[in-house]
Amino acid sequence: MVREFHRAFGLDVGSAPATVSPALARHRQALLEEEVAEVAEAGRLVDIAHELADVVYTAYGSAVAHGIDLDAVLAEVHRANMSKLGPDGRPVLREDGKVLKGPSYRASQVADVLRRQTS
Repeated sequence: MVREFHRAFGLDVGSAPATVSPALARHRQALLEEEVAEVAEAGRLVDIAHELADVVYTAYGSAVAHGIDLDAVLAEVHRANMSKLGPDGRPVLREDGKVLKGPSYRASQVADVLRRQTS
């Protein structure tokens, strides 16, 4: 959907994973920061949902500009995150509730995912 949006509006669409110009990178970063700030300002649940969708849409737009299949990258990050469970199958948590890496953690192999996207 986001690729369709980028094409329809004449925005950058990468054909394979690659870095973009510093100017485009700054622009994409500014767009993401703007959307994240709008989440913080949202009050009603419907507004929070809308602003979160805008953050995801904008993040996918950055991936499109870079030529990255973000779904494949997310799948790899998810695989790595699921390996954070402790040996008892339960999460290892920091005092504030942040999930920590358990002893079976296997880091994501995003470079491999991107390499497969270029071939």
